[in-house]
Amino acid sequence: MNDIFSIAGKVAVITGGSGVLGSNIARGFLRAGAKVLIIGAHQESVDSALANLKSEGRDVCGTVCDVLDIDHLLEVKDMLLERWGRVDILVNAAGGNIPGGTLQEDQNIFDMKIADLNRVVDLNLNGTVYPCFVFGRVMALQGSGSIVNISSMAAMESITRVPGYSMAKSAVENFTRWLAQEMAIKFNENIRVNAIAPGFFIGNQNRSVLLHEDGSLTERSKKVIAKTPMRRFGDISELNGAVQFLCSDAASFITGVILPIDGGFSTFSGV
Repeated sequence: MNDIFSIAGKVAVITGGSGVLGSNIARGFLRAGAKVLIIGAHQESVDSALANLKSEGRDVCGTVCDVLDIDHLLEVKDMLLERWGRVDILVNAAGGNIPGGTLQEDQNIFDMKIADLNRVVDLNLNGTVYPCFVFGRVMALQGSGSIVNISSMAAMESITRVPGYSMAKSAVENFTRWLAQEMAIKFNENIRVNAIAPGFFIGNQNRSVLLHEDGSLTERSKKVIAKTPMRRFGDISELNGAVQFLCSDAASFITGVILPIDGGFSTFSGV
């Protein structure tokens, strides 16, 4: 009996695959029997991620690539097709905020540096769009595939201090819906495009904002927990089931959807 939730044997590309979110998804894919290529921005981080991931299986490889460089992405695509012959899954986990893109407590929007704003928007929006151009074209030619983009609560809710990141992720959601209909109507209904919108997970990028040095909650964290019905932060591994579901045959009639994984944050007014 076929397991409609299985992704075993599928070939997956994960941008930002050497980061916390991307490598976590890669680990889940490998445990589920998929073949995985991780793309990272720096050789050291790619090597480190591969050293950890290879304990989960042999069908994993990695490369350094700037997701904002179309020509480099095309080279990676050719390398992948030579190795495994197809692309079944693309997860666009490259992105995140940068220190200059986050307003401090004593700053306002007019203190934002335009260069930092542009960097955040470029990385999160075009860092999603460009890989879709390259690997999505492979899916269009083969007539099947699943793309999962990464949105954020910052797109669903108006969250203070992260204007550039919020704008970019809002655009990622719109692009996800647009590409979903484009692929289904003009190419093949078996090509699906969805996104997940993670809630609050403590990682390297936001640790100092959410936790004091002694591990206690900051005032910002207390506000987050108060608006989260489950009354806790998420564990990064809790993203894996949703991503794998969206990439499996169990989601064969799901496209253009933004799936919150947030402990109820986006549904609760706080009252």
